[in-house]
Amino acid sequence: MTSRTERILIIDADEQARTDLARYLEARGFYVSGYAGLSSAKTLFDENIPDVIFADLPPEAIKDLARRLEEAETLTPIVCCSDSESSADVVRALRAGAADFVLKPCNDDKGALDDVIEKLFDRVRVNRLNQLYRHELEEANRDLRNGISELRADQRAGRKVQLRMLPEREQDLAGLHVDHLIKPSLYLSGDFLDYFRISEDQVLVYIADVSGHGASSAFVTVLLKNLTNRLQRNLRRHSSDDILYPDRFLERINSELLDTGLGKHVTVFVGIISVKERTLKYAVGAHFPMPILSFEGGETRFLEGSGLPVGLFETPKWEVYEVPLAQPFRLTLFSDGILEVISAKSLDEKESTLLELVSGGRHTIASLSEALNLDAITELPDDIAIVSVTDSILGSDNTSSK
Repeated sequence: MTSRTERILIIDADEQARTDLARYLEARGFYVSGYAGLSSAKTLFDENIPDVIFADLPPEAIKDLARRLEEAETLTPIVCCSDSESSADVVRALRAGAADFVLKPCNDDKGALDDVIEKLFDRVRVNRLNQLYRHELEEANRDLRNGISELRADQRAGRKVQLRMLPEREQDLAGLHVDHLIKPSLYLSGDFLDYFRISEDQVLVYIADVSGHGASSAFVTVLLKNLTNRLQRNLRRHSSDDILYPDRFLERINSELLDTGLGKHVTVFVGIISVKERTLKYAVGAHFPMPILSFEGGETRFLEGSGLPVGLFETPKWEVYEVPLAQPFRLTLFSDGILEVISAKSLDEKESTLLELVSGGRHTIASLSEALNLDAITELPDDIAIVSVTDSILGSDNTSSK
């Protein structure tokens, strides 16, 4: 095993779980220390501050730990470890300040654990390099620039392939006007979206965010496009009607992701709008933030619902939600990259700002992009995907209103 310099701290009252995870990480070459509780982790804010912290702590303790790390001016990420499979618990941990979430026993799913570690240490290595070469920036970055240029060329080629898989913009489908926007970050995108008619009066729309970055995440977006094409073909041939049911659609994605063995999972929102029945049926695969539903002259709100991530569990089940669409409506879907460009401190404040933008008339892709100044941002921290679905009654009235 190659020697490594990264330091990992484990905080877990379960001695067996702490020992098992430490052994696995030490076998990977990391320096590991473990403590039963936060109060006993006396070396936490010493000179040997860890690069990553794995912690089985309640949200309140995670929030306190994140605050203390921020005060110490360290960028050490926290990975919440828990045996809970509840998506609500995942969201609470992330809102408290955790950078990621893994299920215990952490080292049972080595692929998922390795994916989390690699993603976190990518960030740690960048921060280290920035500090190490601060006084020799020009000389140290010369070779790096050449490498980045080549990498960007490869990424641009991959991005072109991904963009060709996206649906056409400004489509009218079964009485609905649908548009979208994808703003890529520096890396190959793990965000994907699609929308299409599945019957005379039904339109399916979904948005997905693949874990991680890079070629393996981009490959999953190809898998999603291929799957939706096959499911549509199966429906036309009357060999399968899985695409007519949001929960079964997620089950098919889950099955195919597990079969790839890539160790990737996806957060997905899938909805089926029936113009004739005036309903929206949907299922949630741990997607966040939830879509925003607006009614003409009425309320604007986040849709409710929760569900497990897609691609992590063998036999998960998803609940199907249904909301009536008696009034003319607008439905706006986002990937979580939208929250990165909203200048607010907490996640709750970011959600409130997003809801205020939409309720204030920023319904269209163009008006949202203008309000968030997306065109002026040259390098995004994460990919951004937006889908806008407008009832034809509103679409013929004033879809460009701000």
